[in-house]
Amino acid sequence: MDASDNHENAPLAKKTGQTSLLDSGEDFEVLDEEDIDDEPPPLEDAGGGKEKKREQSQNENANTDPDPPGKVDEWLDVLGNNLLKKKILEAGQGRDSRPQKGQNVKIHLKTHLMDGTLVEEQPDLSFTMGDGDVIQALDLTVQLMEMGEKALIQTDAKYAYGARGSLEPEVPPDAELSLEVELLKATDAPDLELLPPAEKIALASLKRERGNVHYQRGDYAFAVNSYSIALQITESSSKVDISPEEENELMDVKVKCLNNMAASQLKLDHYDAALKSCVSALAHQPDNIKALFRMGKVLALQGEYTEAIQTLRKALKLEPSNKTIHAELSKLVKKHSEQKGAEQAMYKKMLGNPLSGTGCTQKHRAKSSWGLSWKWLFGATAVAIGGVALSVVIAARN
Repeated sequence: MDASDNHENAPLAKKTGQTSLLDSGEDFEVLDEEDIDDEPPPLEDAGGGKEKKREQSQNENANTDPDPPGKVDEWLDVLGNNLLKKKILEAGQGRDSRPQKGQNVKIHLKTHLMDGTLVEEQPDLSFTMGDGDVIQALDLTVQLMEMGEKALIQTDAKYAYGARGSLEPEVPPDAELSLEVELLKATDAPDLELLPPAEKIALASLKRERGNVHYQRGDYAFAVNSYSIALQITESSSKVDISPEEENELMDVKVKCLNNMAASQLKLDHYDAALKSCVSALAHQPDNIKALFRMGKVLALQGEYTEAIQTLRKALKLEPSNKTIHAELSKLVKKHSEQKGAEQAMYKKMLGNPLSGTGCTQKHRAKSSWGLSWKWLFGATAVAIGGVALSVVIAARN
């Protein structure tokens, strides 16, 4: 991950129709596939809607209590598991005014702990519906709200800040929350092709930063989703003139997204996808050290030790003082050597120790060869001696 990334929620936008995590049906920790529908659950008739007078609504909601007494509205169990509930405090402008996924919305948000403690108030929080820019409780319930509607939302920690809690805003671990929400505005996302380069760079950077927030919290699937959206922004065509400097800056954002996506995919054990992200990053920046390092790790995890070692050596050559690369390379070289030794031992066992057998055969042949030479020499000597003796006998007789 890029340590320099800021981790904060910011107003975000995207092109309408862009795929989001909620659309993808990807199963991740807090959502089961059966909880995700193509359309939001139907909102129960609260007896209000367009026909309800605004004056009457304002008088009935003058009480600032987050759950004012006397309201006849029933709680809506959003996901059917009683962990995320919504109640209308003040009716809006009708179902046709509900925001759509991909639109930019603005809400007034008050966040309380269940004991009534105010966590934070955000008068004009902006985000893109369905992009994972905010906690899931908001992403899932705001799409059920009508324009101008005020609602009370109660959510389990599962759809808020989870077991980790949050430092900003300050939320304890496993905390249930009560959210008071008013839907102020919903607009279509801008056309990326007509977006000025500076705004496109800023938008992609904000999506990447949101991905970094998910990564730091261990929500790796949501991180991949945010990085994917940022990449789509950087890769979108443009009908607006862009300077070489802006092109380089946009490319830098793209490579950072690919690197961070590879890191998230590694955490999810999606090795093929992580390798593809690294290859894409290196296609744009062949000497990118982070991409080389992560590619080396992916190859090692896939058992491609030779290629992994070569990749890490290239990264180390570019940055010889990098201790992390040194450590990873040393560990990998040692592991590769141990694997080769184990393979050789296995081959010897399978083939009946052929090397030892060959040595013995060669030794036996050498011994046999020396034995044959000595026997031949002894025989030749005996024949020679016999010939001399026979000559002496014949001479004596003569």
